Amino acid sequence: MQLRTPFFLSVGAGIYVSIAGSAFFGSDNRYIGSALFCVALVAICYQGLYLFTGKIGYLANTHDKKSVIDVLLTLLGNGLGTLVCGLAVGYIKPGYRDVAAAMCQSKLMLSLGQAFVAAIFCGILMYTAVEVFKTGKSPLGIFFCVPAFIIAGFEHSIADMFYFFSARMFSGEVAVFLLVVVIGNSVGGMLLPWLKLLAGEKHG
Repeated sequence: MQLRTPFFLSVGAGIYVSIAGSAFFGSDNRYIGSALFCVALVAICYQGLYLFTGKIGYLANTHDKKSVIDVLLTLLGNGLGTLVCGLAVGYIKPGYRDVAAAMCQSKLMLSLGQAFVAAIFCGILMYTAVEVFKTGKSPLGIFFCVPAFIIAGFEHSIADMFYFFSARMFSGEVAVFLLVVVIGNSVGGMLLPWLKLLAGEKHG
């Protein structure tokens, strides 16, 4: 049961990210689309679902075996949720598949170093959004941090999974790109908690 819980809750989070990504595809205005993307993290936080980019930062404080396994299961579940939804969205909305393909081609034009740094910045913003929610039960951080990472062009591993799956792009190059973004999100998510630890604080 302990292994099943994070996995299934993370599949649900992957579904919400996919819904938000679909809304982004359908928006003619990227500012409106970035605001609509907030629906994913709002729903995830209020329903207690598991999102990799929202959980990875807390490993800086709690990195026992169970916590590490939970985060890995979360990543797996998020990936499954976005895979199923990405294929479904690409099927029912062929136009979205074309939008996703164009987005993904531009992402693959980044060097791996650029993708890594962009993912670090996204990880910082995602940790901030979740931490504001956890400490104050306020979605305010979500409404600012999520549009910020999208408008800035930072890389979010789970959203990127949905984009590539919607475009039906599966290759070694894509796998390496996603791995680099996952690592970058992890570094970014843990950066502020590490700094707090160095300052003598402990959170999470």
